[in-house]
Amino acid sequence: MNRRTAEVERYTLETQIRVQVDLDGTGKGKFRSGVHFLDHMLDQVARHGCMDLEVEAKGDLHIDAHHTVEDIGIALGQAFAKALGDKRGIHRYGHAYVPLDEALSRVVIDFSGRSGLFYEVEFPRDRIGDFEVDLFVEFFRGFVNHAQATLHIDNLKGLNAHHVAETIFKAFGRAVRAAVERDARTAGVLPSTKGLL
Repeated sequence: MNRRTAEVERYTLETQIRVQVDLDGTGKGKFRSGVHFLDHMLDQVARHGCMDLEVEAKGDLHIDAHHTVEDIGIALGQAFAKALGDKRGIHRYGHAYVPLDEALSRVVIDFSGRSGLFYEVEFPRDRIGDFEVDLFVEFFRGFVNHAQATLHIDNLKGLNAHHVAETIFKAFGRAVRAAVERDARTAGVLPSTKGLL
């Protein structure tokens, strides 16, 4: 069975991004984005998504992390679209609830061919260390627009901003893992009655 891998390079005047993904990996990650908290979150995605993920980025961090975070989301979405190909034989849908102490988040994804982000998260503070939590929505918007996926992210409870973020990214990894997993019963079949995703 073919391994589903992809490498994407995205170069703009603001950022230089390289993303490599192996959807059939074992959870290994290597991250050098210059945005340390995002690297920590991407490590959760790789580990809990059971995918191998490598991200290298150089961005205009002297301004802020916005362009770097958003463009990593875009490149990751492009890599997923490339690795999934025509999506034949995948489950297509995935969901996960993940707790961490007092925090609980739910993530539901559909690799539908239609991009949409429905993000219901209120953080108890504006920053985690030097990371602006507003940038998470930019990351996920970049991802869904280029992976052509519908993504629902709901934080159900949480008092600690770090815990909230970690439950979101762990749940995202687990939901993605479920959605991209191959279904032996529908091998080679497109998971849609339309005949196109």
